[in-house]
Amino acid sequence: MTTRPFDIICEVEPPTRPDLKHVRHQIGTLSRIADSFLIPDNHIGRATVSSVAVAHEVQAMGGRSIACLNSRDRNLLGFRRDLLTAAAYGVERFLFVYGDKPTTGNRTSDLTVRSMIEEVRSLDGDPAFAGIPAFQVGAAAGLRPLPAWKRAADFMFVQVSFSLDALLRWREANPVDVPVYAGVMVVASENHARRMAAAIPDIDIPADLVERVADDRLAGVEAACEQVLRIRDSGAFDGVHLVPVARYREVESRLSGIL
Repeated sequence: MTTRPFDIICEVEPPTRPDLKHVRHQIGTLSRIADSFLIPDNHIGRATVSSVAVAHEVQAMGGRSIACLNSRDRNLLGFRRDLLTAAAYGVERFLFVYGDKPTTGNRTSDLTVRSMIEEVRSLDGDPAFAGIPAFQVGAAAGLRPLPAWKRAADFMFVQVSFSLDALLRWREANPVDVPVYAGVMVVASENHARRMAAAIPDIDIPADLVERVADDRLAGVEAACEQVLRIRDSGAFDGVHLVPVARYREVESRLSGIL
């Protein structure tokens, strides 16, 4: 059982055009329920505005941010560029991931999530980062045994699951002392459910939920908000990584009335 506060980390949809109006609206709306915001990096394999830049925008609006960086699109020089940019902007928290399959082109990186974590840990004593607060780095985990190297992360994001029992079994089998956030995603439509099933390994989306979403566009919002409460009440996690997709207004309205 965790004794730390229960945090809601809301993921925003990053802009695919040089216009921050929509992401600012998401931040402003979700700030009523969010303790922090996660900014994806080249979301679902498409080019987006830099997650570091959007994380800086979150902080300028008074929020706390976590910038996602994927290993797929970077070599070591590009990664250090991102870290220097983050240090200049005061962005201190990252989630390192492998990255979704690109929609065009090929994977270009010689980095892995493991090597990215090791690189950040090696910055202590690097003159370029002298006087800069230490970065906090998180790693993503599937519902399978946790590799030893991931335990070096400062926090953990567990993949989206619609089964609290599956999340609790994973938590019991993989004890760690760092904060752990369980993934919760709104199912927006039948097509969205199919895309999730194809993209996320081992995910099991209940058939009855897909049927309810087909009849009621808000059924996925209700299910996600109920899952947030179940995870909170279990006491097993430090919070949730909540992905509201395009339903962020409805998620805020629902959760702000019950949290």
